[in-house]
Amino acid sequence: MKRATLFGAPYSVYVRIVRLVLEEIGAPYDLVEIDIFSKETVPADYADRHPFGRIPAFEHDGFRLFETDAIVGYIVDSFDGGALLPDTARERARMRQVMRIMDNYAYPSWVWGIFVEEMERDRLGRLTPEELERATTCLRVLDGLLAGGQLSLADLWAYPMFVYLDLAPSGRSLLRRSPKLLAWFERMADRPSVAATRFRAELKPV
Repeated sequence: MKRATLFGAPYSVYVRIVRLVLEEIGAPYDLVEIDIFSKETVPADYADRHPFGRIPAFEHDGFRLFETDAIVGYIVDSFDGGALLPDTARERARMRQVMRIMDNYAYPSWVWGIFVEEMERDRLGRLTPEELERATTCLRVLDGLLAGGQLSLADLWAYPMFVYLDLAPSGRSLLRRSPKLLAWFERMADRPSVAATRFRAELKPV
């Protein structure tokens, strides 16, 4: 089996999603670290891999891809990752629903609206009720959708965003009000794939 190459930064939610899928499947890969916020780390030819200058980008046996959905779909199909897909049409639909909830609502609210605002923009303890309510709505909706059972792409899609929520004090407090989701989060944290993909901010207290 030829090794895949993934381009991106370890802290990136979407790079980590791809890595979690690769780790869970046991597919061999190399990570080429590229930080798009640090231009000196971006190769001059990176636009050939991702014309919009974002991460991740991916290559396997001469085949190049960008966009996480496309990359993950290719990995599942090419590296015998069917175990990450639920058996029934309804379960697969729920899986996709969770993935899109994470992309469209949780990611902007938790990563940019809570973590970045509190931890990087000096708004610790000063988020508005509206900002916190958006985050809470995501948790409330997900509470019945990430209850455990068979591991699927939904779990791997959600976990990196939960990490950022948990790294911010307000997010950590909100998560601890959702016992079922907290239990799911703690179970996921014990997986070898998660340990293999931890990034610097997870390894020290915030």
